[in-house]
Amino acid sequence: MCGAPKQGGTLAGVDLATQTVIQGQVWHDGAPVAGAYVRLLDATDEFTAEVVTSPEGEFRFFAAPGAWKLRSLAPVGRGERALTADVGLNETTVAIA
Repeated sequence: MCGAPKQGGTLAGVDLATQTVIQGQVWHDGAPVAGAYVRLLDATDEFTAEVVTSPEGEFRFFAAPGAWKLRSLAPVGRGERALTADVGLNETTVAIA
């Protein structure tokens, strides 16, 4: 079982001046996807972490600044998004086609 914290919620207590946070939602057909697996891959496509989305389709990772790829896997399909994360809050959406 993954030791990831509950997804979603506030960032109270997180120092966004020093932390790199990648968070967002997974969507399909105009609605959030609950229970989707979201994988964080580094610039070489190496698996780094995985979380399950909240009932609102939310996910969150704490990572280092740099190039990342998010890959979502759900019964309704797959989605992927590349991004460059900076120190602070980096928000994005992963769309499942």
